[in-house]
Order: sequence, then C-alpha cells, then structure tokens
Amino acid sequence: MIELLHSGLRNDSEPETFSLKHKANDVIFPCQYLKIVPLLAWGANFNFSIWYVELRGICNPEVVEKAYWDYINYRENEVIRLCLKHFRQRNYQETFDCLQERTRLQLEDPLLTELHRSLVNYEPVVNGDFETAEELIRQAADRDLFQDYISECPYRPIWKRIVPAESGPRSCHKICFDPKMKQIYTLGRYVDPDSRPNVNLECDFWRFDVVLAKWTRISSNTAQEGGPELIYDHQMIVDSDTQTLYVFGGRAIGPDPNQTVYSGLYAYSILRNQWRLIRTDASQPEHSIQLKSRIGHSMLLNPRTRELYIFAGQRNKDYLSDFYIYEIDTDTVHEVSRDYSKQNGPDAGFTQRATIDTELGEFYVLSGLMREKNATQETVKNSFWVYSIRKDRWTKVYQNENTGNEYWSRMSDREPCPRFAHQLVYDHKKKCQFLFGGNPGEAGKPNMRLDDFWELWLVRPNPSDVLRRAKFYIRRQKFREICQGKSPLGALKYLQVDLGEVVNHQDERESKEFRELTQFLFQWRTDGQPHIGASAGANDDQATGAAWDVGGTEATSTPAGGLTGVGLGGGSHPDIGGTEDPYQARTELYETLLNFFPDSMREPKGNLVDLVPMI
Repeated sequence: MIELLHSGLRNDSEPETFSLKHKANDVIFPCQYLKIVPLLAWGANFNFSIWYVELRGICNPEVVEKAYWDYINYRENEVIRLCLKHFRQRNYQETFDCLQERTRLQLEDPLLTELHRSLVNYEPVVNGDFETAEELIRQAADRDLFQDYISECPYRPIWKRIVPAESGPRSCHKICFDPKMKQIYTLGRYVDPDSRPNVNLECDFWRFDVVLAKWTRISSNTAQEGGPELIYDHQMIVDSDTQTLYVFGGRAIGPDPNQTVYSGLYAYSILRNQWRLIRTDASQPEHSIQLKSRIGHSMLLNPRTRELYIFAGQRNKDYLSDFYIYEIDTDTVHEVSRDYSKQNGPDAGFTQRATIDTELGEFYVLSGLMREKNATQETVKNSFWVYSIRKDRWTKVYQNENTGNEYWSRMSDREPCPRFAHQLVYDHKKKCQFLFGGNPGEAGKPNMRLDDFWELWLVRPNPSDVLRRAKFYIRRQKFREICQGKSPLGALKYLQVDLGEVVNHQDERESKEFRELTQFLFQWRTDGQPHIGASAGANDDQATGAAWDVGGTEATSTPAGGLTGVGLGGGSHPDIGGTEDPYQARTELYETLLNFFPDSMREPKGNLVDLVPMI
C-alpha cells in the first residue's frame, strides 16, 4: 500500500479538503480502494468519528486504463533494469548483454555506459582507461550535468557586516517594488489604540516613482473603491508581468481595539486602477481548501508558475506553521502542509522574513518571533531556512542558540544578533541576501530598534569543485593500483604531481585525506608485493574518516550493491586481509562517481538483493 496523506482534521464542523498523492517517481498510479486509518483522537474522552468523506478525481475509464498500464510497464522496466545492474556488478557480462539485447532497455545514459567501460573494463580487468574517464567527466561538467548534485549540497552561510545604515533604527517597515516600472507601493499603517479616536482611519494608498523621485497618492480611501480597510501586519507583492498587486491578510484597524477583523486576499490592477476581492474568511469557493487570513505571515510570488506561497504568521493567539499555494490563474488553493514543523521545518513563527529565487526553485526564511512545540513563551531565534519548491523539503542552513548581551557584543562584527520585524531582500543576480534593522526583543527594552546592515552569502560547491573532486576519486584509484605494482618511486611521483593537483590543500579535511594516502607507499615486501592485510579498497574513506566537505556535503564511495564477500562471475575476490579485487574496486569507484549525476541518467539506486525478504 502507498501512503497518500498523513494529516489530521480540525476540531470543528467546517468541511476540509485535502490533496492526495497521486504520483510515484513521476508516474501517475490509479487507485481502486482507499483505506482511512484514525491515529489519534482530539482528547482522552473523544471517540474516533469520520462523518462524511467525498472523493474527487478522474473516473474516465480510458484515462484510468492508460494510467494503469503506464504504471505496470514502469514497474516491469524497473525490474529489468535492476537485473541489468545486478549482472553488471557481478561481472556476468554475457548474461547482461543477452538480457539487454532481448529487452532493448537502456540501463543508463550512453555517457555513463562509456564511463563504466573506460573505468571498469570487462575482460580482462587489467588496465582501466583512467584518462578517458576523466575526459568523460569533463564533458559532463561542460553539459552542466552536476547541477542536481550541487542543489542537494547543503549551503554554508557567510555573514558580512556592511557600513552602518544612515536611515536610522526602525522595524515593521515594508516596501513593495515593481522592477519593471521602477515604482514602489505602500499601503496600510498601524495606529495606536489611544490615538484612534482623533486620527483618520481611512486607508490611503501611495506610489513612489523611483526615476522621477515623485510620490503620488493613488487613493485616499481604498475601502470605498473595493479595496481593503486600513490594515497592518499584512503582506503585499506585485506581479510585474501582469501589473497586478496582491494584498493578503493583516488586521483591520477600527475604533474598537478589542475587535479582531482580518483582511482577505485582494488583487489591484495597476493599469485599470481597480480593486478586486478574491477571498475572505467568510467567502470561500465551495469544495475549496480554506485559506484563513492572518497577520505577521510571509507571502511570495513565483512568476514562472504564477503562484503565491503563503505560510506562517499568527491568527488570534495561535502561531501558525502551515503552508499554502494559491494558483492565480485557476483561483485554486493547495495545502502543502498543515504543520511543517513536524516535517523537519522551522517552528511556528511570526514576523519572519522570506525571499525567493525562482531560478534555483527555492525560497529562504529568516526567523523572527518563534514558538517551539508544546511551549507558550515566544523566543527570538537566529535561524535561516531554505525550502526546495521542487522537492518539497526544508533545510536548516544556520542557527545560533546563544543568548546574552555579552556574547552578541563579541559577535557584533561576525554575525547579526537575533531579531524580529526586520527586513530581508534578495539580489537575484548576485545571489546574495541583505538584512536590515529589526527589534532584538531584549527584556525591558520593548522600544529598542536596530540599524545594522548585513550581507549573507550561501555557498555551495560549483561545477569546477565537483569536477576536481571526481578527478581525485579517479586518480586515487589509479594511485592505489600503481602501489600494487613494483614501482614505488613512480607511485610517489604520481601522488605528488597528478593527485596533488586535484586537491584543495587549503581545505583541512582534503589535505588530511591526501596525506593519508602515503600509507600505501610503505606497504611493500622485497618482492614488490603489498603486505597481507594491506587492502587498498575503494572504501578506505571509511577507515581513515576522510570525506569531502565542500559546502558541507560528503561524497564518500558506497558499496556496489553488497559486492563484498560475494562471488563475482568472471573474477576472483580476495581472501580476508588480502588485496582488493580490481573489478569490485572500480565498480565501487564508478558508483561513487554516479552520485554526481542526475537520477534520470543513472542506473536504478536500488539493488536486486535487497528485494529478497529476510524471514
């Protein structure tokens, strides 16, 4: 059975709509039966009860039939590809060739097949063509084939303090910039409850022309024109392509400060100077996921997919950690997560700040006021998160748990202190974040504001780093094989010159890994053979503790489908403590290099032997 949804119902009588999983490995699978398993009741005295369930989907027999056979064919092909992988790992070359010729299935991309041929060599396994292997790796780098691997590498944050700003301390500041027309829009403001009886509570709407350096009041009261009331703690964003401004959430300001009214989702046409109300809490389309208004949330626009990403914030006394996607063209809401803190995401937050990079397909969140699970107190944390839109995955890049003025005074020029109600903007060309101002949330200083200005770079390996590291793995294997010959001086020269040039000697871990390779030079007998027990296998990273850490990621070699201790067809394997089997070592090297390539190009990641159940 496949899990389609793991979620829960709210403790109320309002209808709820959920989107169910319908794809596996990008292949649509049809469902005939659904099983609903209650896991937990709302309270100790509650009984499980599901009153009504309605399923919406495609029931067209032709569509379902096609999806069914596509899924069956996909499974059949994957089984054959697993067999091909297994036969090649064991060096059953004749069986491999026969099955591939009969099925006409391609195990992997032709470039990888050529890489395997140059590295492993079928018969005899004597001399691997390492130079050709390096050339193929270089071609892969030229074709930008390492981008998927690089996107999986964790970021390494680098903070840099910039010259202090001259605009003065502040918080709760907002701007909405239209890069196409070079115009800034501002809407809404906060009015202190004591001042409301004597202040105009109409919502004015302004535009600033950057080129002309001129302010224009678009409206003196947007509510009279179909727009929102006077609001604060809302979110506003502009779609430059369609010249449309979107405003969501926020709390309306009225004469009675005890009355809580949340504003809905509005669209403002810049060209027609016209407001349009899309949704409110009381007015939602039938059979649609409910998009509840809130304050202190984040909202981002993806112009490529024409979607709004709305997450976190506060509603009444609840801090939220939900995540919704609003499709602009279809007026459809999708619930990505009801509580992403349970999916390795950040804790529920308020006044966090977010930016987006549509080219990389990810957005960034710098925390503000946080409320941890099962806690009632708010805390101000320094944490920075990245969300991959394509992979639906949160990654914590940076977090500093330190507190106290003494510590942050020492760190004043190294990294910013925790804060909320700050501003974060993103330079899409330089791939750099800029942080300014905010409230540090210090006890006894509620009116304190910051005026520091910071630059944040998120560093990952680049294609040149990956290419260099791949060459290191290839040359390391060649060096180990040279060490098993009768030319220790030749091995030493190769280590110093050829291997040394693909090592980043400024990196402590790489340098240590390189120096530890000298152990293989001193394992000689008088007959030029290695000592018993001097195995030079491709998995010696694990013995030495060495691993690549460019941007914080490891690329150690992985066992080739459980080859160790398994009789290999067409070749011998070593006794315990003996020398390595060349075919096994080079197969493990090949599978290590596969980590750098996209999944769509490589052989299946699974292994046939893992399908055998252990009873």
